[in-house]
Amino acid sequence: MKQLLVCLFLFAASSFMMRSNEDLTPKDRKFAVDYYLKTKQRLLNDVQGLSDAQLNYKPDSARWSVTQCIEHIALAENGLWQWCMMTLGSDSATLIKPEKFLTNEELIAAVTDRSKKAQAPEMLRPGNQFAGAPEALSAYRSRRDSTIQFLRTTTAPLRDHYMQTPAGTLDVFQGLLLLAAHSERHTLQIEELIKSPGFPKK
Repeated sequence: MKQLLVCLFLFAASSFMMRSNEDLTPKDRKFAVDYYLKTKQRLLNDVQGLSDAQLNYKPDSARWSVTQCIEHIALAENGLWQWCMMTLGSDSATLIKPEKFLTNEELIAAVTDRSKKAQAPEMLRPGNQFAGAPEALSAYRSRRDSTIQFLRTTTAPLRDHYMQTPAGTLDVFQGLLLLAAHSERHTLQIEELIKSPGFPKK
């Protein structure tokens, strides 16, 4: 009887470990990868072929140019990734949970809502940290492609670690969705700028 109980305990423990190490459903994984690919392509399509005058146009001193938006996206792409990975490596990040879990769709809708303004942290504000838009786009593509590969293959317990964000308490999987939604938010900003009356013609 004792041996049977030990076997049942070991089976339960191994099952728990399996769930913890492979906690993304195929649906979650596909949703994230598809969203990352879609938002990447949207940004690249929007800025493809823009002239220097178009890339650097600013309607006024308080608003960002297309180049500055790209730089901010590239900085955040790396900065938010590092934040997610630091959370994943923190044991204390397993101790907090949100009172209410947002759906993936609710999270993306909240982050991409351009009617609600937000100030970027100082470290993520554009400040000529790249030589220009091409260099910033290169850094963006490199980080984005690495993150997509991570999402395709990871067995890390993304659902077991939590982070406090402006969108609320999220698990690391949704933290990574926030990252992609952030890039979409500022891609929308670029699209608004391109459609503005004073934007230079080709």
